[in-house]
Amino acid sequence: MRAVIQRVREASVVINGTEKSSIGRGLLVLVGLEDTDGQEDIAWLSGKIVRLRIFSDENGLMNLSVQETKGEILVVSQFTLHASTKKGNRPSFIRAARPETAIPLYQAFLKQLSVDLGSQVSSGEFGADMKVRLENDGPVTIYMDTKIKE
Repeated sequence: MRAVIQRVREASVVINGTEKSSIGRGLLVLVGLEDTDGQEDIAWLSGKIVRLRIFSDENGLMNLSVQETKGEILVVSQFTLHASTKKGNRPSFIRAARPETAIPLYQAFLKQLSVDLGSQVSSGEFGADMKVRLENDGPVTIYMDTKIKE
């Protein structure tokens, strides 16, 4: 699993001109899934995201997590995170999981994030053409890959 985590003041997802989800202060998480992902990847990534200390404390230092600040999380599926640009100029998405594998993984990830956060997370719609709006805060943007775990 790969994720791009952005600290936001607000974020929303619009599908066919209608807002599906929106959050205030918290995290926008773009997540890409591949066939080899499983429950271990979901648990690791979810735990890291909710405990990632990227929110400012009273001294202006990044010492607080989204969980500690009672922030919100919006998750958007993003198969293009698995783009390979090694050959030519047209990205290959062969590593991205097919919908029959990715959808159950995505739903399990949403459920685990909600459990770890202690409140419901918002989401886009898997496979939909989405318009994502955000006000990045900082900006603070973190990339994680469960296969690398750096």
